[in-house]
Amino acid sequence: MRVRLIFSLKNKGSYLPFHHQYILAQFLKGLIVKGGREEFFNYNFFNFSGLKGQTKVSRSGLHYYSSLVTLVLSSQSEDFIDYLLEQVFATPKIELGNLILSPEYTELETEPTLETNNKFVCISPLVLITPAFNEEAGKRFINPDSDEFSDLLYESTLTRMEKSGWYTPEQMESFFKFQVVPDMVYVNKLKEQQKKFARIYAVYDMDVKYEVRGYTLPFTLYAAPEVQDFVFKCGLGAFTHKGFGMLDLANHPSGSNRTTTYKFKREGFVPYKPTERVRQNVAPTSEEGEGESELPEEL
Repeated sequence: MRVRLIFSLKNKGSYLPFHHQYILAQFLKGLIVKGGREEFFNYNFFNFSGLKGQTKVSRSGLHYYSSLVTLVLSSQSEDFIDYLLEQVFATPKIELGNLILSPEYTELETEPTLETNNKFVCISPLVLITPAFNEEAGKRFINPDSDEFSDLLYESTLTRMEKSGWYTPEQMESFFKFQVVPDMVYVNKLKEQQKKFARIYAVYDMDVKYEVRGYTLPFTLYAAPEVQDFVFKCGLGAFTHKGFGMLDLANHPSGSNRTTTYKFKREGFVPYKPTERVRQNVAPTSEEGEGESELPEEL
């Protein structure tokens, strides 16, 4: 299931760094521990997006100007999602970076029908390698058009699926068809415009900082429907529980039929006018891309 968590923004114009997944990861981890259910303390089969809203770019980061901002949470476990949302709504004032937020309500995304090939966009960066401590391997650039790019994603996906215990040995053996085909027209267009689709991101695990390379690009995934469903709900690649590798369908329809009201809502919340709502859960805008291209990290 995929749930949109909508916050009201109390201080419009405040900002987050371009690469703010680690801030969201620390916040969510704190809530998971705060709730006290030990079975979820090390639960890794969930995923989340970056914070979505109307933004403007400065050298400080992304400045948010919409009345509402959205975080997309996803997991196979409804129990885990509800547990996490309970902790969020028990926290009326939330500070993320310079943003002051208040949780308002939730929406459940309608589950799409996934085929054996689907075109996805990344709504958080896609990481290929889990590095060891004090090594540079995680920052290595890998051409998206190479077999290695697809092979690394295949290995990490099948490893995570096996660890989940949700699939029989016979099913696991049937998941051998897997190929990631990037949209090289998009990639080459970014290169021509001197914009980047691959950057270095900070990840914190057990209080240790790692630096990894993340990719933000559209691609088509050829794999069994069960594999497609797993990566759509649990993310693709490494550090998915840290907010990396969240996907959305490139041709997912927008509009009211995409979501339904979910069970969590702040008492007394009055929805904003529709004109104040902005479409959420989309691929990075050109503004965001231009802002990120000002950063010094090179391919």
